Amino acid sequence: MALTALSEAMATVLGSCTITPESEVVPLDQALGRFCAQSVTAGLAVPPADNSAMDGYAVCSRDVPAVLSVSQRIPAGSVPLPLEPGTAARIFTGAEMPEGADAVVLQETAEETEQGIRLPAVQVGQHIRRRGNDIQPEDQLVGPGQYLRPQDIGLLASVGVDCVAVFRPLTVAIMTTGDELRDPGSGDLQPGQIFNSNRFSLGAQIRALGMTVVDLGNVPDDPAQIGSMLERAATVAECIVTAGGVSVGEEDHVRSQIEARGDLALWKLAIKPGKPVAFGTVKETPIFGLPGNPVSAWITFSLVAKPWLLKRQGGSLPPAFRFPVRAAFTLARAGSREEFLRVSLTGQGETMRANALTNQSSGVLSGLSEADAVAVIPAGTTVASGDYLEVIPLSALLDAGVA
Repeated sequence: MALTALSEAMATVLGSCTITPESEVVPLDQALGRFCAQSVTAGLAVPPADNSAMDGYAVCSRDVPAVLSVSQRIPAGSVPLPLEPGTAARIFTGAEMPEGADAVVLQETAEETEQGIRLPAVQVGQHIRRRGNDIQPEDQLVGPGQYLRPQDIGLLASVGVDCVAVFRPLTVAIMTTGDELRDPGSGDLQPGQIFNSNRFSLGAQIRALGMTVVDLGNVPDDPAQIGSMLERAATVAECIVTAGGVSVGEEDHVRSQIEARGDLALWKLAIKPGKPVAFGTVKETPIFGLPGNPVSAWITFSLVAKPWLLKRQGGSLPPAFRFPVRAAFTLARAGSREEFLRVSLTGQGETMRANALTNQSSGVLSGLSEADAVAVIPAGTTVASGDYLEVIPLSALLDAGVA
């Protein structure tokens, strides 16, 4: 089977996602990390009235500079009386402006005298937050498919929203394969064994998207056991994500077991790391078979599986943020696949440089912790120091709000 370009593969992957997720209404304090199922608009202005941006004195700007008597005190939360002509009102941050006042004089610039408060000149509107300066009635606050972040929760609360319709969390089954894998905490490693990082990394990536994980653990490299576990996964989840067993080795059985129980729409992508990626169905349940090397599994989940999961969850799919940076490394040999190099970023603005990590092996997971971004190298491209490259921050690959 020929290698498939990532862009072509994603058209196939995303085109297969046609199910509309179910929604539910949850209290606002339970909406964090969920995907909004409806457009929410403001029913009022924020702030609802002109208010003071500072502690000071509310005045009519025509009355200053002058020494004025203080006719009332207006703390936040109180209802002010109209301002008496020729007087000032002591006012505090957030308090509603009294009728007749059109500016606030900072308390630091006021001077107490025996005759009253000496106040300097002030411009109309100075230190006043106008009604609706933040939000106007009917403004859209969040839209369908939006991932709800802490600031979005606060925004909804600011207009009195106490509950919101969100999509139900997607249930994703994960399993790894490999006779050599041991779980952390299960004892000392024996010769030939390694700890299973993919099981925990994939679970964390899926939970970071606000989805529910069904962890089926690790399955030995046995076709019958792998096939049986895939069938079980298809009954308990809306999507299956596996790691390992999709390459061409004699002990790679996941791909054949997918084909025996469903169909395979994709296999082998023209990317590095992560060529052996399978996508298809098992008993009509979508499945992503990711490579066993931990960096390959992490990268292909972010680039291939995550966009499908977000779309299936009802999320919007803005592209992952990319920006140009000059290379601080060379790549003399052009590759035949689109490559995603782990890089660290140094400097700022025009002086920012992308430094390729020394070891780009797909088995070196520590590089993902050290890297700030991945540099995207198109197939057939060489890199000279100083060339501009597009980089994707690792945070963008993790962000639930982008594909």
